[in-house]
Amino acid sequence: MAHKKAGGSKAKQSGNVAGKRRGFKIYGGEKVQTGQVILRQVGTAFHEGDGAARGRDHTIFAMQDGTVNVKTKLGKKYIEVLNKEK
Repeated sequence: MAHKKAGGSKAKQSGNVAGKRRGFKIYGGEKVQTGQVILRQVGTAFHEGDGAARGRDHTIFAMQDGTVNVKTKLGKKYIEVLNKEK
């Protein structure tokens, strides 16, 4: 007869696990260049607006040079890049 119950595997056995470095990299009102990452996220808490695009891991990045703006429309949060030249 076994003296111990069968133990399941633990996800974080090694102790402290490093974070994934998600969140805003460039905040609203700051200048951004084409291709720069604005936000790393899981899922779509924020959606892409004008001048921004979403990668396959839901990362939002700039499609043009300009200034980052975060706005809310119909309960959804959008990140857009405003270009002063327009």
